[in-house]
Amino acid sequence: MNCDWNSLLSIIPPWLRAETDRYGRDTLQELRLRIGRPPMLICKDRDLTVSGVVRKEDLHHVINLASGYSPWNAWTMSSGYLTASGGHRIGICGQAVIKEGEMTTVKDPTSLCIRIARDIPGIADKLRDVGRSCLIIGRPGSGKTTLLRDLIRVRAATRNVSVVDERGELFPKGFDTGIRTDVLTGHRKREGILQLLKTMSPSIIAMDEITSPEDCDALLSAHRCGTDLLATAHAEQKEDLRKRSIYRPLMEEHIFDTLIILHADKSWELERM
Repeated sequence: MNCDWNSLLSIIPPWLRAETDRYGRDTLQELRLRIGRPPMLICKDRDLTVSGVVRKEDLHHVINLASGYSPWNAWTMSSGYLTASGGHRIGICGQAVIKEGEMTTVKDPTSLCIRIARDIPGIADKLRDVGRSCLIIGRPGSGKTTLLRDLIRVRAATRNVSVVDERGELFPKGFDTGIRTDVLTGHRKREGILQLLKTMSPSIIAMDEITSPEDCDALLSAHRCGTDLLATAHAEQKEDLRKRSIYRPLMEEHIFDTLIILHADKSWELERM
């Protein structure tokens, strides 16, 4: 298991680092910071409350260091989160700023959920020959991104895989990409997929989190060009995909042949699409 642990420690408040390192280095999944409440370590085997109370200044400390005052990272906050070095995702709650009906950022943050990025090579080995185009689904925190990352490496052993890594979460610095993987980072998924189709001649295109009709349109374009696909989506079962209008075009055109369903205990099952 790989993790850029030092990058995580470098962005959290100094008074919290020692206990986070002591209790969470190998098992921490989430660090939750809520103003006026003690920090909570959500570990693989237990939840821990750390002594001390989170202040507004602590949240600003994390956001400022994680973003590096970067305009690119500020843009990611329009989705309610940003990505820190090492691929750690920081979800932000507070006062949403709405312009023309869309959220542009979050001001006056009141709580943070820091999800720890861990790389686990080998977990997709049994999926080496499963399907051509695979969609990984599961609840938040079930490990979709981690499995997708390793599945990309597995497929890249024999085929050219192009990845749209919109926010640098799939392959942050230091994570192995695979020998035939090309990663485009910092580009919106739709435009990124179209660019990769034009420039990299991929046999597989991969992306994390189908979240908009634009993402679906780009995947459909790639499929119609004869490219296989690897992606993730938020759903618990196949029926959930049919119920949500955003996924309906993908289901109707059968662009994925294999569904990988992740469970809360990190186990998975396969289903034909």
